[in-house]
Amino acid sequence: MSRFLILVLFAALFIPELLAASDAGSAGTVAGVVSTDTVNTGTMTGRIMLKQGGPMAEGTVFLFNRASGPPPLHGKYARVPDEIADTDSEGRFTVQLPEGAYYIGAIKRKSKDKYGPPQEGDIFLTEHTADAVQKNYSVSAGKITDIGIIARAVPYDSKIHKVAGSTTIIEGVITDQTGQPVEGALVFASLTPKMTEIPLFVSEKTGKNGSYVLRVHEGGTYYIRVRDVYGGGAPKSVGAFMGAYGNNQQSLPLTVKTGETLKGVDIQGQRFTGRGGGNKKKLVP
Repeated sequence: MSRFLILVLFAALFIPELLAASDAGSAGTVAGVVSTDTVNTGTMTGRIMLKQGGPMAEGTVFLFNRASGPPPLHGKYARVPDEIADTDSEGRFTVQLPEGAYYIGAIKRKSKDKYGPPQEGDIFLTEHTADAVQKNYSVSAGKITDIGIIARAVPYDSKIHKVAGSTTIIEGVITDQTGQPVEGALVFASLTPKMTEIPLFVSEKTGKNGSYVLRVHEGGTYYIRVRDVYGGGAPKSVGAFMGAYGNNQQSLPLTVKTGETLKGVDIQGQRFTGRGGGNKKKLVP
């Protein structure tokens, strides 16, 4: 899935409220030339394997542009990927990318959910090392970058994948317009209020009491939004939920200090109740 399509998904998501060098092969080397109509794009190809042997078949590869934000460090925070690619039955993937350097992650989920942070039992690949140094792979315009084989995918364990160091956290409760807690919602943090940009961080799903924990890279000013889907576009079914910190028309800035746990950032959102006249999306007032 291209960055453009991810942008479209997240734009549609919020507008209604208006992974060492490879274990085999030569990592990061240019192996050929690819024909493309866009001069600033290239192609990355590779293969994701399990540490105990065998391919990560029918999984998902996440690519994070180094220029867009910090390296993904699951266990400390969950960064939203810039690009997504699927692996085939042999664990191979090929994806066209804008020129730049990329961090890599991959996952094969036990559940049917395609998006969101990893859960216990998922097959998971992260490229950060014990000292949190993240490897990245360069993509050149009009070239093919073959990263070879990465054979380190293992079952996800939150204790094993926890990263040392201070964590910056935003906590709160998500409720609907009646004050009832919303279960299964995702909270996103962006660096700007622009709804056409991909959010930078995402929380785990809210629990039955509507509580969420959103971890970010460091202190700063963020814009917080919430939905009950990761990238499903505009609300399509009655009961779909959306909201934003501040109010449901505009996300207001929220400042948190590095290493701080900022509590009480509660968000009351709205549920979609169907389409009204003029094909407009109708929200519960």
